[in-house]
Amino acid sequence: MRIVIVGGVAGGMSAATRLRRLDEDAEIVVLERSGHVSFANCGLPYHVGGVIEERSALLLQTPQSLGARFGLDVRVGREAVALDRASRTLRVREVATGAEEELGYDVLILSPGATPVRPPVPGMERALVLRDVEDTDEVVAAVAGARSAVVVGGGFIGVEVAENLVHRGLDVALVEATGQIMAPLDPEMVEPVHARLRERGVDLRLGSAVTAVGERTVSLADGTELPADVVLAAVGVRPDSTLARAAGLETGPRGGIVVDEHLRTSDPHVFAVGDAVEKRDALDGSPSLVALANTANLQGRLAADVIAGLDVADRPVLGTSVVGVFGLTLASTGWSEKRLRAAGRAHRAIHTHPANHAGYYPGAEGMALKLLVDPETDAILGAQGVGGAGVDKRIDVIATAITGGLRAADLAELELAYSPLYGSAKDPVNMLGYIDRNHRDGLVETIQWHELQDRLEAGAVLLDVRTPAEHEAMPIPGGINIELDRLRERLGELPEGELVVHCQAGLRGYLAARVLAQHGRRAVNLDGGYLTWAARPGRDEDETTAAGDDTDRGSSAG
Repeated sequence: MRIVIVGGVAGGMSAATRLRRLDEDAEIVVLERSGHVSFANCGLPYHVGGVIEERSALLLQTPQSLGARFGLDVRVGREAVALDRASRTLRVREVATGAEEELGYDVLILSPGATPVRPPVPGMERALVLRDVEDTDEVVAAVAGARSAVVVGGGFIGVEVAENLVHRGLDVALVEATGQIMAPLDPEMVEPVHARLRERGVDLRLGSAVTAVGERTVSLADGTELPADVVLAAVGVRPDSTLARAAGLETGPRGGIVVDEHLRTSDPHVFAVGDAVEKRDALDGSPSLVALANTANLQGRLAADVIAGLDVADRPVLGTSVVGVFGLTLASTGWSEKRLRAAGRAHRAIHTHPANHAGYYPGAEGMALKLLVDPETDAILGAQGVGGAGVDKRIDVIATAITGGLRAADLAELELAYSPLYGSAKDPVNMLGYIDRNHRDGLVETIQWHELQDRLEAGAVLLDVRTPAEHEAMPIPGGINIELDRLRERLGELPEGELVVHCQAGLRGYLAARVLAQHGRRAVNLDGGYLTWAARPGRDEDETTAAGDDTDRGSSAG
């Protein structure tokens, strides 16, 4: 049996090597239009910045090494340009010469990946992209001797490239057409990242559309002209489904190749995997385009298993992701609050600001965590984290919990590894579970940062239960201050009506709300306290977001 795989790297090479492990007799041919069939594409920005010094470190396997170890027929510089499903043949073009040949198959696996999007802007053809090793060589050559760069697009690649160009000593502007970078995060979670980029010298232009790319400049819609010896387009990717569409295979409304749970296309002899394929969303089952390396690797392996006769099926996707930005870690899984609100889906949001490990152990770093929960079923809908060390493992735990069908309240009972060097006896993930239980059991009512102003305008009174020094240094305008430890003796001083209680991160606010409720007062806690409110979009630049003291790290748990 001859199995032909179109495209290498994550999906294609995972399929090829898994197939060989399952079938020693199959003829396996891999076609790759670039010159490199197996490389670390997620490491490309870091070679641009010199963090990964040796280009060779990105090259994982060669056609020769794959042939020697796995008996694969790997043909680089070969592009599949036409697919005849009736005769089960591909027309293959040699990129260097243009020479073409016919190649038959018994089974075909499409793993063409995705192609970078170039905005329809005059001069945008000058912009470089970063998808493969050849692109990387071009970018490295372009930045040598350059003084300024403009990166268009604030997604994963755009942010990573901007950071690495700063490492190379360039003056860097990052232009994003929407109001925030990193679309998977909610606005209050991404604001610390905006601040970090600006602190490190990136000229961050949000809500700015590029109107033209000149010979040495980039023009924005507001009339600004940015110096740009180098321009890099990183506004996103689209599935490379050209071959599939031309052959009459079914594609979805956003261009992804449609596959079933066994990764078969609308032709039973043709499979498809990776970035070119529509996935199934884990929360609502809708079609989803998720371009992530681990999903591509898994799908390649699963397609090989199906071809070999194993009983397996593809899993839905959560879109779990992580990226580093100048020492900050940003991670998310599942849906954001923005997406939930746009879909009209009921949810509750929980913010916490814990330390990554025990506060008494040197080197503790703060983080912001956000959990999104279905208020009826207690199902976990999503989570986000921003901060220093340890953010990634908390999001990974929550992603695992979602996959395993755990409810939000179950997070409180997870038995997680603890040492003062690595966490707390009540891990931040446990604390999210405790907070959720308080909501579930009716022990606390919270409002979000974006709801505060409406509550105050409706007549509620803002009560700050931090110390007078904290209140003076970091006030929310319009609040009165009675610190928690004196609240019981000063209850008579409180005005009538609803109280919105807040502290630094949420815990003291929760404790105060419990005291007030048991004295007959209606009180709601500001979720995530001052720290979440201060990270809201459009805040004054001089507002501090300093971490609260260790007594406030747990937010509204207990």
